[in-house]
Amino acid sequence: MRTTLHDRNQRRGGKNIRRVAVITGASSGIGAAITRRLAAGEWHCVLLARREERLREIATEVGGEYELCDVSDREWVERVATSVRERHPAVHLLVNSAGMPGRAGLFDAEPGLIEQVVRVNYLGSLWCLRALLPALEQAPPSDVVNIVSVSGTVAWGPSGPYSAAKHAQLAFSRAAAAELRPRGVRVHTVNPGFVETEGFPQRGTLGNRLLVRAVIDPDDVAAHVIRVLERDRSETFVPSWYRVAAIAQAIAPGLLARLLASAGSRRHRAARGRAT
Repeated sequence: MRTTLHDRNQRRGGKNIRRVAVITGASSGIGAAITRRLAAGEWHCVLLARREERLREIATEVGGEYELCDVSDREWVERVATSVRERHPAVHLLVNSAGMPGRAGLFDAEPGLIEQVVRVNYLGSLWCLRALLPALEQAPPSDVVNIVSVSGTVAWGPSGPYSAAKHAQLAFSRAAAAELRPRGVRVHTVNPGFVETEGFPQRGTLGNRLLVRAVIDPDDVAAHVIRVLERDRSETFVPSWYRVAAIAQAIAPGLLARLLASAGSRRHRAARGRAT
């Protein structure tokens, strides 16, 4: 019989212990959905994000606590982590879910946007893990879930800054998994496809009907994350068939690049046609 997260919360060294989870980007979307799922499994949730009103609402709903935090600001992350560690010397789970879109080409986007996309989507995960690592090491075996993206496995020109940042986050997650497992910290990489959220309104922006049908909801990702933790899966895709794109990128990068370039060219011509 597979052990559930609820069972693991209840049985630890013969004692009943409520585990502590820290979730970034918890004010909406995937982060909020994961928070609700964890709270339903009797985790004590510490929510991190920038929007206090939304954070307070969700923290009240799940009986958790919150801290204002911009993950792109390393010093801010370190201050918040210090505060969290003072209250919770042992943290059993960190979910790096904070993210922002970057719908522009690398050579059309404003430099400030590119820098911020990298700071939030890649460096934010790194800063949070570094700052909370001492608390994670106090609760072996602890877990880290990095919400990356299929865009971290396949480069797509029209979202170049986002894809580049997610590639960096994916490499970070893989490297951290290898480095930290011997230290009692299990790192899990989750690569969602198109997800409908406030920051990523996919159904309203995707022009392809087939792609629109492939869009999933935040709770689909949250349910997947719970399964990942229960089964100790290292790197997964949700839905699972998105792995095909990553395999294609690995074994036929030239062919995939030409196909994506062709699709991007058609999209560019269509955009120019609408502008004239």
